[in-house]
Amino acid sequence: MLELYLDSANLADIKDLSHALPLAGVTTNPTLMAAGGMGLNRLLPALTDILGAEARFHVQVVGNTTDGIIAEARKLHALPFDIVVKIPAHAAGLAAIKQLKKTDVPILATAIYNVQQGMLAALNGADYLAPYVNRIDNLGFDGIKVVGDLQAFIHQYQLPGKLLVASFKNVRQVLQVLSHGVRAVTLPIDIARQFLATPATDTAVEQFNQDWRAAFADRLSYED
Repeated sequence: MLELYLDSANLADIKDLSHALPLAGVTTNPTLMAAGGMGLNRLLPALTDILGAEARFHVQVVGNTTDGIIAEARKLHALPFDIVVKIPAHAAGLAAIKQLKKTDVPILATAIYNVQQGMLAALNGADYLAPYVNRIDNLGFDGIKVVGDLQAFIHQYQLPGKLLVASFKNVRQVLQVLSHGVRAVTLPIDIARQFLATPATDTAVEQFNQDWRAAFADRLSYED
């Protein structure tokens, strides 16, 4: 089952897109939340009202030391929502992931820029791995290949974690990572809107409507 998330803390955008997209939930980070100007005490209840009680929220820690990350993760885990704690896959974060998985806190290892980061996070028990496709490309490497290599690693060693791929610049990148069999993606708002944009279909529908009105005016098909 594919999990589709929006990478945003903008309530208006999330509500608008939720009408058409089969969303599993929302992913956030400190930058997105700062832009939205809303902390978790207001954001999570509002998102639940929009997406329903089954929605899953991936919430990133702010702390940057192993002890600080662990303490913050436990506080997030205790909140009355389906929360996956996002922890950066650097040295302090990997140590925190290893400790937290002993107590079954759901973890997403985020800010993954290379295969070895993802490998270590997966072996430490992370439930989700978030490679940043476009940001990897911007560093001169191949983000799609990193995703493919990580997916192959998970499959080869039968690890329970799954990729939740992030950082896209266009729809094509999303479809490319899905072709590797990844089981979750998170879309920024602009890419989600591109998914729903269908100019050729809109043109075809308008032609259908023009032809119908020319013959039957405003009557519907079952009225004539």
